[in-house]
Amino acid sequence: MTEDKKITIGLFIDVFFPMVDGVVVVVDNYARQLMQNANVIVFSPGSRVRKYRDNLPYRVIRSKYIKVPFTEYDLSVPFFDFKFRKSLKNTKLDIVHIHSPFTIGRAGIAYAKEHHVPLIATLHSQYKKDFYERTKSEILSEIAIKDIISTFNKCDECWAVNHKVAEIFKEYGAIEMPKVQLNATDLIPFNDDEKIAELKKKYDIQTNEKIFLYVGRLDILKNLEFTIQSLYRLKLKGFKFKMIFVGSGPYEHEMKQQIKKTGLTDYVHFAGKIMDRLELSSYYKLAQLFLFPSLYDSSSLVQIEAASQKTPTLFLKGAATADTITENVNGFLSDNDPSLYAQKIIDIMKDTKTYQKVANQSFKDLYLTWESATQQVYSKYLKLIEEKNQN
Repeated sequence: MTEDKKITIGLFIDVFFPMVDGVVVVVDNYARQLMQNANVIVFSPGSRVRKYRDNLPYRVIRSKYIKVPFTEYDLSVPFFDFKFRKSLKNTKLDIVHIHSPFTIGRAGIAYAKEHHVPLIATLHSQYKKDFYERTKSEILSEIAIKDIISTFNKCDECWAVNHKVAEIFKEYGAIEMPKVQLNATDLIPFNDDEKIAELKKKYDIQTNEKIFLYVGRLDILKNLEFTIQSLYRLKLKGFKFKMIFVGSGPYEHEMKQQIKKTGLTDYVHFAGKIMDRLELSSYYKLAQLFLFPSLYDSSSLVQIEAASQKTPTLFLKGAATADTITENVNGFLSDNDPSLYAQKIIDIMKDTKTYQKVANQSFKDLYLTWESATQQVYSKYLKLIEEKNQN
């Protein structure tokens, strides 16, 4: 391949805009950054929002889909969509990168095998946990994970979002240990003191109150009931704080009921979904601690976003998403108990010297821009293409 010829990259994903989740954000940032050196096409399901139109700096090819009952998700049917299959056939991809093992991902695999181009899969989720949460059946979860692993094992390389996730997929049955490619963020350090003062006034934050934050989908899978119980115990101990939840989701109504029931109304605020990235940065900057006791997430983007503003995160010990954390170095870890989590918050806030050291180190260790991350990705793509061409 000549240096002046741009490669064409195919990114395959089973959920995409206007739906937004962590994987969508990853693929969007991959596409935007890689467009600087390559042609990028994202293959995704169509949108159930009728008037939605893609207004993106890269090309998107959409497949027909069917709605999955009782969920916000859809199932793509690319193999029964003649227009999609024709568009895919005419793309002349140099490399295929799938970001899910389902129907769109499998369309990417079929293309790569037929055209003998490199095939990569990124492992974003702990799929066995996903299936168990939805089916409550160990047998069905095992059947599903075997099918997923057989799909990933068809790829030339699998990339995990951290070392813990790589180990999980090896345990699932991956033939080779997945390589690690870390996620990143588009946020930059926020330095508008006037905006911070405005937020403090908006949420009636007093000088003797510590400020805690959660950003993300308000879903029971994120262990938000645990967060509320921890905050309740902080209140019982007489600790002065304000907690801000940024986001929306199916658990929001129940959360508000629990907060009212536990007498936390004056301590907790819901900011809603914040799409403006600069505005979101100000919330991370405002907070002193990011509370993220999720055992569901593999490697959440929000902890990197928090680190971009030197806001350290408190995780639970053993959580996959805490894999990049060293206790009291670039983040904090707690035992899986609301009382102990609450006490850990108090201990962190009391030890100001250690807190400041960890806050600074979280920025140094965890903050990674998408520009830097995708430069690594692009170099890996070129190497894989070269190796494939030699075989």
